[in-house]
Amino acid sequence: MYLHIGEDILVKTDDVIAILDKKLLQSSPIMKEFLDKKADVTSHLAKNSVKSIVVTDKQVYYSPLASSTLKKRSLQQSLLIDDIDVLSI
Repeated sequence: MYLHIGEDILVKTDDVIAILDKKLLQSSPIMKEFLDKKADVTSHLAKNSVKSIVVTDKQVYYSPLASSTLKKRSLQQSLLIDDIDVLSI
């Protein structure tokens, strides 16, 4: 399945390593160092404010969507897949 993370970007849910709240960036020097090292594979999707950071195996995305919104979307897709699996039995 795919997760819409902002603008017109979809990522495979299997590729998502972490969805982080932007506040973590301000409070964690380790996270800041990690993101600095990943600057060459970073995409800024937020035109105004960044609300979350989506880390995949190949890319880091600064998303305009809240981490809670992205979590809900991924859970909804998981439930949908479970429902389809049950119906196919």
